[in-house]
Amino acid sequence: MTDPGGAAAAGLAVSAPASRSGGAGRVVPLRIGIVGGGFMARVHAGAARSAGAEVVALASSSPASAARAAGDLGVGTAHESVDDLVHDPRVDVVHVCSPNATHAPVALAALAAGKHVVCEKPLATSTGEAEAMVEAAAANGLVGAVPFVYRYHPMVREARARVAAGEAGRVLSIRGSYLQDWLLERDDVDWRVDSAAGGPSRAFADIGSHLVDLIEFVAGDPLARLTSTTNRVHADRGGSRVDTEDEAAVVFETVGGAIGTLFVSQVAPGRKNRLLLDVSGTAESLEFSQEEPETLWVGRRSGTRLVPRDTARLSPDAARLSTVPAGHPMGYVDAFAGFVRDAHDAVRGGAPEGLPTFADGLRAARVTEAVLDSAASRSWVDVT
Repeated sequence: MTDPGGAAAAGLAVSAPASRSGGAGRVVPLRIGIVGGGFMARVHAGAARSAGAEVVALASSSPASAARAAGDLGVGTAHESVDDLVHDPRVDVVHVCSPNATHAPVALAALAAGKHVVCEKPLATSTGEAEAMVEAAAANGLVGAVPFVYRYHPMVREARARVAAGEAGRVLSIRGSYLQDWLLERDDVDWRVDSAAGGPSRAFADIGSHLVDLIEFVAGDPLARLTSTTNRVHADRGGSRVDTEDEAAVVFETVGGAIGTLFVSQVAPGRKNRLLLDVSGTAESLEFSQEEPETLWVGRRSGTRLVPRDTARLSPDAARLSTVPAGHPMGYVDAFAGFVRDAHDAVRGGAPEGLPTFADGLRAARVTEAVLDSAASRSWVDVT
């Protein structure tokens, strides 16, 4: 992939794209440029189109790769380099879907060119890079958003609303897990396994970041300190040494005094994408499972019940994200579309509730760094 770092370092002139109007109050669709050509590029393209945007350009690791991906996704322009894409005057928002190690240089170049940015998680492979991205977005007056999309399940918003309203009582404990099996076998290989492309953390940075964001978002209470251990199941994959973790287990305390555990694994047989969050308060417990997103389990001493995704019974924020009537299942694709709608609303000057920004991506990077530090030192570590 063309390294755009030089463009950012050169201090390119910045002019944030203004909201475009088609006259008579008609809003012209935002124009999207995508960096990357894999699965996440496909997800971002679909979500952007669902939000009413136009995907006008794509760049990838090579001109040939960009051409293939653009053809597959129906994108009209395949740029020969990332630098060409971030300087394309037609592009209003750059969606960064490339390998983790490229997130910071690509996003910084896009911000320097005056583009709003939606950047995949982990936001960066170090807290220093993540801090630079937060600062660049703020300095240039641009939107920087990170797709922590599990926030956009309506029943997650319902759980958050119940905690915020005090219906759960004082939060006592939190349990979270995120389990997958796609890297179970020694022959299972992906660019994320290599720290040069994916960063020093794999399982926790990749899926643990989602889980930590969800815990803090729902509980409204950040992690204060933690202790952790990690596990590497295979010393090598596909003939190459492995230097990133397959699993991570964490015990934590929050600022508000709750205690909790979280566990992430990419080697759990039969678990495809099982994200589970359980919050216990003095009045009730709440459990959300990403693989069963249409309901929220609510437990009280007097009994338990399943709260369905029915707008007539939900909090306003949960109802806002319910885009189809009850009984018509919503899932991951709908949550992603909801996130992109809010990100694009912010680009137009809105202030959507709960939009995950670069600051949230930096927060996840800091927690990830604390998890690695604790696992290495076998000690408790304070989270900044």
